[in-house]
Amino acid sequence: MDRISRRSQGLEGVRFGDHRISSLIFADDVVLLAPSSLDLQHALGHFAAECEAAGMRVSTSKSEAMVLDQKKVACTLQVGGEVLPQVEEFKYLGVLFTSEGRMDREIDRRIGAAAAIMRSMNRSVVVKKELSRKAKLSIYQSIYVPTLTYGHELWVMTERVRSRIQAAEMSFLCRLAGRSLRDRVRSSVTREEHGVEPLLLHIEREQLRWLRHLFRMPPGRLSAGLGTPRGPSGRAGGSVWGEGGKWKCFISISSFYGMSIEKKSWEESRKDCREKGADLLIINNTEEQ
Repeated sequence: MDRISRRSQGLEGVRFGDHRISSLIFADDVVLLAPSSLDLQHALGHFAAECEAAGMRVSTSKSEAMVLDQKKVACTLQVGGEVLPQVEEFKYLGVLFTSEGRMDREIDRRIGAAAAIMRSMNRSVVVKKELSRKAKLSIYQSIYVPTLTYGHELWVMTERVRSRIQAAEMSFLCRLAGRSLRDRVRSSVTREEHGVEPLLLHIEREQLRWLRHLFRMPPGRLSAGLGTPRGPSGRAGGSVWGEGGKWKCFISISSFYGMSIEKKSWEESRKDCREKGADLLIINNTEEQ
């Protein structure tokens, strides 16, 4: 497949920063990218021809077209005289991609899937008195959390997303404690009772871990070039600022910010940043803030 892709490389492709990408490959799955339907049809025809020359063919029953745009744009593609269906969403490896290029619907699916698991286990696990709290928390960590956070490396953690994730987290933990969200018990108290860390903190740590994985990639790797974030000034490197007890930190080799939902002292916040490979400093530059 790599050989076929290299042979079918043309002028088509979509520019990402300094890179031009015309195709993405995973096993025997291929994504062709182009700035227009005409260019994409040309790339698809060239790719199909290379496949036939290698004794392979494009499966039209499994192939679909999608336009990444805020507005609906028609894109008619053909392979061997067959028209490929155009879709607004496409699920791959369990993750839903939409034509708008946003992850909101995928996050909604994750929350819905986690809620379905909680409903199915409510009587048999969550509120069952015969099960120990340790066993229930084990199920929470091994089933509920992975279902809720699957694919979180792609998430943009807006305030709305953070609020919804925290609500989903507390929905399970409150039921485990035998109370509802209406009891108005602070989330930090509920977590301390169960001895678990905030789920948002877990997501932040995993996203930073993935970021460090990108930085460890050798120079020239496409994933590293596309995945390296830059700050407002365009430079790699920076520091951190805190306000009102809350803090932000980012890795010292990039302008990547991580927001904490917890209020801590300066010493505790800096320790938490350093555990993530970052540091805690004061930024006096208004634009950077």
